[in-house]
Amino acid sequence: MSTTHSRRVFLSSLTLAVPIASCQKKEDSQKTPTAQSAAALGPAISAAASAASVPALPKDHAPLPARPLGKTGVSVSLLGLGGAHIGKPEERDAIRIMHRAIEAGLTFFDNSWDYNEGESERRMGKALEGGKREKVFLMTKIDGRTKEAAAGQLEQSLQRLKTDHVDLLQVHEVIRHEDPANVFAKGGAIEALLEAKKAGKVRFIGFTGHKSPSIHLAMLAKADEHGFAFDTVQMPLNPMDPHYDSFEEHVLPVLVKKQIGVLGMKSMGSGILLQSKVVTPLECLRYALSLPTSVVITGIDHEKVLDQAIEIGSSFTPMTAEERRELLARTAAVAKDGAFEKFKTSDFFDTTARKPEYLTARTM
Repeated sequence: MSTTHSRRVFLSSLTLAVPIASCQKKEDSQKTPTAQSAAALGPAISAAASAASVPALPKDHAPLPARPLGKTGVSVSLLGLGGAHIGKPEERDAIRIMHRAIEAGLTFFDNSWDYNEGESERRMGKALEGGKREKVFLMTKIDGRTKEAAAGQLEQSLQRLKTDHVDLLQVHEVIRHEDPANVFAKGGAIEALLEAKKAGKVRFIGFTGHKSPSIHLAMLAKADEHGFAFDTVQMPLNPMDPHYDSFEEHVLPVLVKKQIGVLGMKSMGSGILLQSKVVTPLECLRYALSLPTSVVITGIDHEKVLDQAIEIGSSFTPMTAEERRELLARTAAVAKDGAFEKFKTSDFFDTTARKPEYLTARTM
């Protein structure tokens, strides 16, 4: 099957919804959405189901490229498997997806202590038994802002993941202006992460957030203040971001200068960007991959979606300057007020806003 045909198949199976979108939690779909987000998220179930009729892609694809993870000395697959979506299919199907991902060379596995109330980590732990843990770069996240909460959540994550260490642990949802100060305060989460790293339970440390570049920059500044350097930062990167409160404009250059690993997410805004009718799934994913990212994390909840993601990743070519200019010109009008980037302009994706107890709880 040609690359052109495989991409056409991908687009036809994902016209409205985004099983390949980044990191939307299962619980988000249970929350009453806004009109636009409902329109975006609703078709996700039917899109995953319709993918079953799409012919599987050839298994003789090119190797999935790897990229350096900042200055860690580690390389990871340019695409990452999102932990939130792996909690959606039946458990046996989710485990099969993860096994096939490993075989295909997709080795960056994303997760979080709060994804699907721990079910995503439990499934991933089962999938990585039997020697498969050593074949992946395993990342999870904790919500705790205090040392006690962060330490307890990490221990629970390790138990669910059936491992004695994670390759990367990230402070999740740094979305409040007070988060940087709380994380680095005396008795704050960073103390637990540093102790865990010293104990060999964590190799690298990072943070995530989707609300505002100013909060990301404040987190980086607070780290500098304390003589600490993050290994990774996770943030939204997509073709609407440059037009409104842009992570690409304000944060990405800082990460590149500091040689911090860039983890891209929400390349399609969990499907909401597609409701604009001015971008396609392939354009969104290719745009994010064309930036200086170490990995772009995508939601995969069906084997056919995995095949399509692998095909796109293995045949990836960066956007030309002209392609980028044309895409950004096309998105300018609809993106200027952040209407399609709901993670920036609403609390719809803010798990810890709905469940503030996660910030201080040791266990779920």
